[in-house]
Amino acid sequence: MRYVKPLSLFQDLVRGNALERGRLLGLDVGDKYVGVAVSDIHNKIASPLSVLLRKKSTLDMMADDFQSLISELSLEGFIVGYPFDRQRGSPDAVQVKLFIDDLSATRKLEGLKYTYWDEGFTSKNVELLLRPLNLHPVTSKTIIDKFAAVGILQGYLDYVNRKQKSVTAEDFWKANSGLN
Repeated sequence: MRYVKPLSLFQDLVRGNALERGRLLGLDVGDKYVGVAVSDIHNKIASPLSVLLRKKSTLDMMADDFQSLISELSLEGFIVGYPFDRQRGSPDAVQVKLFIDDLSATRKLEGLKYTYWDEGFTSKNVELLLRPLNLHPVTSKTIIDKFAAVGILQGYLDYVNRKQKSVTAEDFWKANSGLN
């Protein structure tokens, strides 16, 4: 796995053939579970996918699951939620980095790119939305993890699509204004 800057990951996707363009996977990494979301084929909309159990002993199986998803969904990269708003050495930030390091160490995801994206209290936001529903705690936790991953991935997709649109508009203006 190879880290790339957020915009670079998307620009690499856009440069590819539109008919063969891959999708992105959003990850909300917790200490016990990893919420997973996937983008649509146009990389505009994020949808919940699953929740994976996170243990050292299941890391190889998780990497195998990701390998299956890569081929099944034509995945190009991971958008990994990261707590940028907290101190660099916070336990949450450390666990995200360790998870990515451990996943990379399996060597099963060699061609895959990843980037970090601010998780911006995504779990807390989903939790607040679910509270009035009085769901069973296990059901609630599963939904929170999946939709936190959706929030991370959707935030990334909204940002990069806005950036892409503004660059395209700027290029169009320059090309048609005679200022090249």
